[in-house]
Amino acid sequence: MNILTQILLLMIMLEIIEANLQKASTLELMIERLYGYYKSSIFLFFLVHPTFYFVLFVSIYTEVLNFYMVAILVIKIFDIFFKIEMIKQRFIYQKMDAELAQMLEIKMAPWMSLLGILMYFPLLAMALFS
Repeated sequence: MNILTQILLLMIMLEIIEANLQKASTLELMIERLYGYYKSSIFLFFLVHPTFYFVLFVSIYTEVLNFYMVAILVIKIFDIFFKIEMIKQRFIYQKMDAELAQMLEIKMAPWMSLLGILMYFPLLAMALFS
């Protein structure tokens, strides 16, 4: 099996693991679950985002740093820091805009946990094969 195919399959597996670690019916419950990791250890919080480290490793290993690879890394960084900011507003400062609090209570469709696969897999494939 080609190394690039193995990288793509491993990315799918890691996205599924990450989705299961963060799966919840609402954004509020997901942030609450992530706060549990954050409260235990900030390092544990960062460990529940394995695809970020995997993409970083793949970029260094394959020496690919094109637009698609940078796009994945930037989106992942913004995702992680957005979650940290939501945790801070909700649980640490206990001050959150009413609109944002309402947004957190909206039910998420079951397929939304797989959105990472639908988004990052094609970007990684384009990064590796372009």
